[in-house]
Amino acid sequence: MKKYIEVRTLLGHNAVIGFGDDNFYVKSISWETASHIIIKKHYSHKTDSRPHNKINLGIYINKELMGVLQYGYAMNPASQASIVANTAMDEYLELNRMWIDDKAGKNSESKAISYSIKYIKRRYPKIKWIQSFADERCGCFGIVYQACSFSYYGEHNSIFWEINGQVFHNAIITNGNRNKKSEIEYKYSADKKKKVIRQFRYIKFIDQRCKKDCLLKEQPYLKYYNGD
Repeated sequence: MKKYIEVRTLLGHNAVIGFGDDNFYVKSISWETASHIIIKKHYSHKTDSRPHNKINLGIYINKELMGVLQYGYAMNPASQASIVANTAMDEYLELNRMWIDDKAGKNSESKAISYSIKYIKRRYPKIKWIQSFADERCGCFGIVYQACSFSYYGEHNSIFWEINGQVFHNAIITNGNRNKKSEIEYKYSADKKKKVIRQFRYIKFIDQRCKKDCLLKEQPYLKYYNGD
């Protein structure tokens, strides 16, 4: 039976820390644990900085940690009002990173996202919507978000730089306040390659009333992706 996972706090209250059943559940884990796994296993090999990270969830299958979800702010944390009007900065989330072991089985990604949203609705009731991007580096166009009933809001091209074998978004390496090391590497490395990567935007409206305030045009789901 699916249920919320709770713990008793020092103040004597129950706090929700996860959701699922005995065989498959998501549960709150530390930023350090989540980031270690993402850096090691995620195709980007990078995690978001702690100030921009808000929620870290482990994906447990048969009580074994087999994946991670990291939620936080967008790259520009205050950009939410240009996406959905009348949204405060603490009323949205972006799914920044997700990794799940190939051994997890069919539909595990969509199940993990679905369970994480149930957790967020209970634990963070102020959240009105969640944004995420499918990246062509994954070789897909967001079918996992379609399975979770996210709405699709089109694609755009983003500039990335490959520097010494690592890939950085253009906005990160040109903003020293976000990542000084990456900025320095970008300026002085002879081994840098510009990449233009397609990204596909999806939004899940937890509060359906907010959908009318979305400033982007909803589009039909993509039926296929051929990398053209």
